[in-house]
Amino acid sequence: MNIDTLLNKIRLGEDSRLEFKRVVMRSDTRVEAPHAGSLADELAAMANAQGGLLVLGVDDKSKQVLGIPYSSLDTVEKWLSEICQDKVSPPLEILTEHVELPDESAQMKPVIVVTVPKSLMVHKSPNGYFKRVAHAKREMSPDVLARLFQQRSQTRLIRFDEQPVPTTSIDDADALLVRPFLREGEGDTARQLGRLHLLSVDDEGRQVLSIAGVLLCTQRPTQWLPHAYIQAVAYRGETNDPQYQLDAKDFDGPIDRQIWDAFHFVQRHMQVPAKKDLGRVDYPQYSLRAVFEALVNAVAHRDYSLSQGRIRLHLFSDRLELYSPGSLLNTMTVESMQMMSMPRNEVISSLFARYFSVQESGLGRSYLMDRRGAGVDVIINESTALSGIKPVYENLADMELRLTIYAAKPPAEEGEV
Repeated sequence: MNIDTLLNKIRLGEDSRLEFKRVVMRSDTRVEAPHAGSLADELAAMANAQGGLLVLGVDDKSKQVLGIPYSSLDTVEKWLSEICQDKVSPPLEILTEHVELPDESAQMKPVIVVTVPKSLMVHKSPNGYFKRVAHAKREMSPDVLARLFQQRSQTRLIRFDEQPVPTTSIDDADALLVRPFLREGEGDTARQLGRLHLLSVDDEGRQVLSIAGVLLCTQRPTQWLPHAYIQAVAYRGETNDPQYQLDAKDFDGPIDRQIWDAFHFVQRHMQVPAKKDLGRVDYPQYSLRAVFEALVNAVAHRDYSLSQGRIRLHLFSDRLELYSPGSLLNTMTVESMQMMSMPRNEVISSLFARYFSVQESGLGRSYLMDRRGAGVDVIINESTALSGIKPVYENLADMELRLTIYAAKPPAEEGEV
């Protein structure tokens, strides 16, 4: 950030990524303010959120550049380093830069600009676990903290769907479900499943199924992961009212089968009016290709660590709603979903793209997952073309992703005869 940009941001005041602190020295060798513990809380809060900048030497109330004595810069730098190493756990990595900014009388004063990157870890500071919200730090509640720990673990080396399920063994894998993963001459079953991360090793060194192994290679994954199923409900009207419920099913088989069961549920219950003036022309409510993509994405990218979450499919007379447990990954936003593809469950996504073929025509692909990451584009473009209304993705309280696909109106409702 250049000096002019920094000055402009200072004039505008603090926000979710910018914090000011005046520095008061008791002597050239001792910092009196800000308080070390409070500053550690601020730094950790930024790292636990989206990162940001801390400018030492600017008053946070008046926004005036007060500076730091030249003779104290090294002292403040050392003090700052000690805070990040000794008062934040795990220790916090920061970048510092000494710059000169003009004060109200145009005199140049030195300040320290601290860049706090968004961290891959969750950091605890002296007064607890904090996260930057707007221009202030907020202590995280237990459920928010648990979600943040899980989200940050997704970006590190240990992927959740590779983790072992301790109460399982290779004997729990169904022979017919395992068969597609085996190649003649490439080793025994355990070796091949291990290479694909369908088998893992628990803390006692035993070979057990991984999360992905349970989800793909057992007839009832819910025996070990009770939340790993799709709940589908079709309603007669436009509201979530049990009185108007037409059908309800829970699909709890292997997750590839869950996709197809839910897909055929939509096929059965969506309306397909037709015109016969010039031969029969069907007008389906939804693009089946878009529905298929949405279900594959929900199953492949949901957060399987959430013990109370399950995928919910609600089919109304005017829309389809699909709820997938878990917030978006750290670097993802609803707005960026069309521009990037970042799988939460890399093992499952990889195997969907290599081993699970699609035989049904009209879906535009050979395997369950598309390596190009074009699923969101298909959902939006095909649904918008059919209904005239763009589907809506919503991140609900950082706990659930909801996709709403709007139904196409039948010809009569569009003024056609």
